[in-house]
Amino acid sequence: MTRKVTDFIVVGSGIAGLMTALSLGGSGQVILLTKAREEESNSYRAQGGIAAAIGEDDSPELHRQDTLRTGAELCDPGSVDVLVEMAPQTIQLLTKWGTRFDRDGDRWALGREGSHSVSRILHIAGDATGAGITSSLLEQVRNHSNIRFITHTMVADLIVSEGACRGVVTVDEDRGPVYYMARKGVVLATGGCGQVYRYTTNDLVSTGDGFAMARRAGAALMDMEFIQFHPTALAVEQNPMFLVSEAVRGEGAFLVNDQGEAFMERYHEWKDLAPRDVVSRAIFSEMQAGRKVFLDAGQIGSRFAERFPKIYRECRKYGIDPARSLIPVTPAAHFVMGGIRTDVYGRTTLPRLFACGEVACTGVHGANRLASNSLLEGAVFAQRVAAELSSYTDQSIGVPGVLVPALCKDKQTEDSWKQQIKEIMWNHAGIVRSAQGLKEGILKLRKLREQIPAGFFECNNMLTSAQMIMEAALWRQESRGGHYRYDYPEPIPEWSQKHNVI
Repeated sequence: MTRKVTDFIVVGSGIAGLMTALSLGGSGQVILLTKAREEESNSYRAQGGIAAAIGEDDSPELHRQDTLRTGAELCDPGSVDVLVEMAPQTIQLLTKWGTRFDRDGDRWALGREGSHSVSRILHIAGDATGAGITSSLLEQVRNHSNIRFITHTMVADLIVSEGACRGVVTVDEDRGPVYYMARKGVVLATGGCGQVYRYTTNDLVSTGDGFAMARRAGAALMDMEFIQFHPTALAVEQNPMFLVSEAVRGEGAFLVNDQGEAFMERYHEWKDLAPRDVVSRAIFSEMQAGRKVFLDAGQIGSRFAERFPKIYRECRKYGIDPARSLIPVTPAAHFVMGGIRTDVYGRTTLPRLFACGEVACTGVHGANRLASNSLLEGAVFAQRVAAELSSYTDQSIGVPGVLVPALCKDKQTEDSWKQQIKEIMWNHAGIVRSAQGLKEGILKLRKLREQIPAGFFECNNMLTSAQMIMEAALWRQESRGGHYRYDYPEPIPEWSQKHNVI
């Protein structure tokens, strides 16, 4: 048995994992684990930016109101207060750690996105905010003497004994299981589960590993029915799909159908800058009526290439000139508002296990996330997790009593199973849902479960995450935020106080 002991274990290399590791580095030895390359995360792919009330016409209170309104009466107000109050100082910390946000003269350059009442979105290189932040954090991590960064290593499960999390067990293709034991505690920062859907903007690594591990370990999860579908992924066949940032609409682009109609005024008074769930359903409705949907960025014109260089290059790759041509778009699974239930310090219901970032459910997003609050959530709550966990005394490590199967390597078979999960989820638990469709989907997932051996870790984690989403969506008999049931098309006031805790 290979057994390694450290003070802290952090799983995941997005903004939440990197910020947590750096914030813990001064308090002890940190092992940071990620299953692929350092840069493979949704954080790295993030375009639009990070929200913070730092403009002259802005305030944390205004940011708070926008977050609560978008969350459709399901946010935890205490968590939202932490998020918006810590946002300005978090931007300063990121800047101190080498992040170079775009400037407009001697001020921050601030963009506007859907459901924000003012411009408060900081960005980097126009539309490469995630890459800019994570690259600077990765540089800090590489140079930190107390952080050991291990890539291409799959965390198979949590090690739990005597009612507390003691560590994790990993597998890779070249050796047997390795048991990493934590004197203080374990932090899951594994991101979301967008890859359970046929169409997603999420990185290939986003297979719901953290949700599934927490479920197996007995930690509580909450609000898994709330999936945010980003309205405007570039409508070309690829996985993951390329995101056309909401900031493009913030700069004046608008949606049109193939009849040339700017249709959003039929769906919401805020038109193209309505909340994401509204815009996604509007596009879905147009598509269901047999119409194709496009983004008209002609108003931005020649400025497009400078303001959105990354999006511009991707469009040109497919023969689209955003300054002159319509950009074909489609909704795609983007973010899960639910996750492992935590308090405002990232503590889960399992002692010594913490969660941070998209894998966590702090209650800050409610039923629908406000644009650009995701990078902010990871950065803010990482600091809270580290402050709490660094105060813990050492626990007894004990002997890991976890047996894991060998890693299965049949990629063709695995890809086939993954594709089946994606199709089931898109068809039965997508943008518009119903009791009949969800029940059919649950039965299909159960049958699939019987076929997949334990050694296909990602497949099984995807299945577990998919089942939790389906069952939670069947339970919530109303429509709210990112969860829409056509058999219960309206929000019901009594459900605003109800959370589905698994």
